[in-house]
Amino acid sequence: GTRVGRFRAPFGLYNRSDHAYTGFLRAPLIRYGGYWALSNNFLETGASVVAGTPRLFAEISLSIPQDEDDLHRARGFDRIGRVQATVGDVIVGASYIHTLPFKEQFWAEGDTEFAGVDARWMRGGVQLRGEFINGHPFAGTSTFGGYADVMVHRPFMGPFTAVLRAERLDYEAGRHSSYPRRYTAGSKVRLSSLLVAHVNVLHGPAHDAEAADTALDVALTFSVRR
Repeated sequence: GTRVGRFRAPFGLYNRSDHAYTGFLRAPLIRYGGYWALSNNFLETGASVVAGTPRLFAEISLSIPQDEDDLHRARGFDRIGRVQATVGDVIVGASYIHTLPFKEQFWAEGDTEFAGVDARWMRGGVQLRGEFINGHPFAGTSTFGGYADVMVHRPFMGPFTAVLRAERLDYEAGRHSSYPRRYTAGSKVRLSSLLVAHVNVLHGPAHDAEAADTALDVALTFSVRR
């Protein structure tokens, strides 16, 4: 298959259904624009080719960045590749991206380059996921990080879906290095066929010169279907 136009960068768990309306209200640190890694809002304009079978396929994208984010990558020629395989209840993938840094980081030199692995497992209303990346956002630095999360919805839970996530990010840049961590617990609550509530409690332990902090995120989603 081939698609031409504007699409999400096919790296890791990149589909909207992988990160939107799942019960988590914030993107993982490794996919949060400005954290020296990637962004869920990376968008590409170009061509993408997919070849393989439903259980094993590869995707290659040749494109230029057109992001929807507070930060925007410098204009250049992006190369992105992904391989995904399904074995029983497990889906595993490996990805690679070669792009340019955010243009707002005017001091950054060189290219952005990351490799990543991801996995998903689901059975009986329980889904486990994980995604880890390693590479550099620009010359003279390196980033390693990832997250693991679980989503649980069993019949006895009624309208509630429980979510848990643990994250880490190691940014090596000399005296500017940073090592944030974050833990999330929450729930998605189906209030009606049209209204869904999301509640997250997030805790970030003390790191670098930053004190520990805890936040409460609440959102309501109203959907109209025809």
